[in-house]
Amino acid sequence: MTRHRTTARGVSLLLSALFCAAVVGSLHAAPKPGLVNGSPIVFPLIGDYAYGMNFGDPRVNGSHQGIDIERVPWRTPVVAAESGKVKWWTTSARAGCMLYLYGKSGTTYLYIHLNNDLTEKSEDRGGCKLGVSYAVADGAKVTAGEQIGYVGDSGDAEGNDHLHFEVHPNDGAAVNPYPYLNAAERLLFPGRLGTTFSLGLRGTPVAAGAGSLELLVTSVRWWPGGKWTPVVGERGVTLSIAPDAVVDTSLAAALASPDRRVLQARTGSQPVTAYTAKAEVTAAALRGTPGELVAARISRPGGTTVATGPAAAEDSALPAPAETEGLRPGI
Repeated sequence: MTRHRTTARGVSLLLSALFCAAVVGSLHAAPKPGLVNGSPIVFPLIGDYAYGMNFGDPRVNGSHQGIDIERVPWRTPVVAAESGKVKWWTTSARAGCMLYLYGKSGTTYLYIHLNNDLTEKSEDRGGCKLGVSYAVADGAKVTAGEQIGYVGDSGDAEGNDHLHFEVHPNDGAAVNPYPYLNAAERLLFPGRLGTTFSLGLRGTPVAAGAGSLELLVTSVRWWPGGKWTPVVGERGVTLSIAPDAVVDTSLAAALASPDRRVLQARTGSQPVTAYTAKAEVTAAALRGTPGELVAARISRPGGTTVATGPAAAEDSALPAPAETEGLRPGI
């Protein structure tokens, strides 16, 4: 019988190979920072707002347990980081109007210093109430990306509108929210899944044709209840074009093309506003996934429009005339 002798060099090579395999395996198995059950959370604000790493900074009553997202306009929409249940907290002098979001993953999120003012003058006359601090009732079940509150300066944040955001895995001690915010998904607009919405999108056309228009969007407004809000950088959004859409004449030929065309600077440099038809809020729509948003009107200041097909059956496909901010009929 033939026997194979394992040399010292062979043992060393074998151990090295096993060690390398273990290291590679552990690298592949290591979870990415800032994810909850392998998925990113939803960024807690709608809009283009920066933040720094101030978790753990010294404070009068101990270390800072969250991240402050600063320089945020008064009453900016605050949204649910994941689906779950909310609880109001209104008895802390330091936190002011606070909200707990108990996520379905078991993670708890704290939203602190929500609004308590009736005006921008920081007069504290609104209290911690529905419609002032909170956008949903105490105890409400919410979906990821649904608006749950309004940014303010309640508690010891007087005069400094911002959001203090905390992350508590398994409803335990606070952990650094910074990697969660870095990995978070920034939605195009807030909304509750299954409800109805329509949008206004301001931006520059960069491609058109084959039944679609691509915009580099700089700001967005949503109905019901929204206001014009800046997006992160210039966000590319591809809209489908409704068969009966009304469009600016500068885009009519490109939109009628059976093929997608990159627009020349002469056309593409002219900012436009696209209004979407009313539709149901879906996760894909909140993300602005290509094809999920259908443009019913595309106009620009001083421009003229032309119908691409038969007139719409009813005007309810678009925001009410007063909500289009004074645009003349057909513009």
